[in-house]
Amino acid sequence: MELILREDVPGLGIIGDVVKVKPGYARNYLLPRGLAVPADRRNLKQLEHHKRVIAAKKARERGTHEDAARRLAAVSLAIEARAGKGGKLFGSVTNIDVQRLLSEQGFDVDRRRIELREPIKEIGEFRVSIRVGQDVTAKVGLAVTPLGGALEEVSTEAIEEAPPAEEPRPRRRRGSAEEREREGADKTETKSDT
Repeated sequence: MELILREDVPGLGIIGDVVKVKPGYARNYLLPRGLAVPADRRNLKQLEHHKRVIAAKKARERGTHEDAARRLAAVSLAIEARAGKGGKLFGSVTNIDVQRLLSEQGFDVDRRRIELREPIKEIGEFRVSIRVGQDVTAKVGLAVTPLGGALEEVSTEAIEEAPPAEEPRPRRRRGSAEEREREGADKTETKSDT
């Protein structure tokens, strides 16, 4: 089914694109939410007019996104985390932690828009990318410091190499179903003999 997108749909296209999708996706998701309209003759003719409107809307949105990116770029975040010798963290700092820090400063950012290649696992200064809008990203400074300002005495390597406190007991192995049936038959025979 061919549709004309009225909004940007991640993974599908941007405003004004004519896309081909499966009928169920169109019927159950795109059309009811007003994200697209059918690509019939009438709508294709209107598309030319809408392209001008869409271009103006994109320009407005881009201006808002760039403004938000400027405000975000001025922010510097700091988080304290438990760290051992060598500055390695006992846990990690993820995009959820960054989202929480941003919300504390009054920014409402979806965690999926915070781009970390991998979780941060050491002390230091980092630049975190945030996708504000289409083709607009902001870089936010993030300082990861040790909890209480000092590194802990126990290193992360010592924790990883520590032997288990107690060895698990071996599990009793049950016999196969046939062995259990034979045992049950032997018990019934001894009862009937007495």
